[in-house]
Amino acid sequence: MTELPTEPATPSTGGPQAAPPAADAPRPGVPVWRVGKPDAFLATAIDVARNAVLDIATPENIGAHAAVRSEGVRTVTHLFECLLPGYVGWQWFATLARVSRSKDATVNEVGLLPTNGSLLAPPWVPWAERVRPEDAQPDDAGTEDAGTEAGADAAGDPDGDVDAESGHDAGSPAEADGPPED
Repeated sequence: MTELPTEPATPSTGGPQAAPPAADAPRPGVPVWRVGKPDAFLATAIDVARNAVLDIATPENIGAHAAVRSEGVRTVTHLFECLLPGYVGWQWFATLARVSRSKDATVNEVGLLPTNGSLLAPPWVPWAERVRPEDAQPDDAGTEDAGTEAGADAAGDPDGDVDAESGHDAGSPAEADGPPED
């Protein structure tokens, strides 16, 4: 028996033919179900997406339509520029979906997303890891106690709990001084 070649020969060189990369080939880090063309009806529903974003933002904070991307079968996300001060590089988004054979777009989610050039807060660090030796302040307990004791000595009450109106200790009953005078 004659063995057939496993790779087809190219007409010009006679060697193996290099296969062109497939347009729908999975990209690294992106789930396969996200790769593909966006739904044609939902991709044109820019006004529906913009109106959905208007529910959470004012018209002057929403910029031009930036992109539309497929999120799966009959699900797309529309992206709009964010014009809010302090949110440079962020984008408003509205995710739309529809059921099979329907021409009604349903708004699934709206919000604000950062892009690669966005200004973000630094990552959160637990307090125990954030405190450094130079952050510790000298012990001020001695000065606080001295001020409290000086105030207590002046009033003659070691606890400092003297009622200003009656002159009685707030912790003791009024009968301890005797019956009230008429």
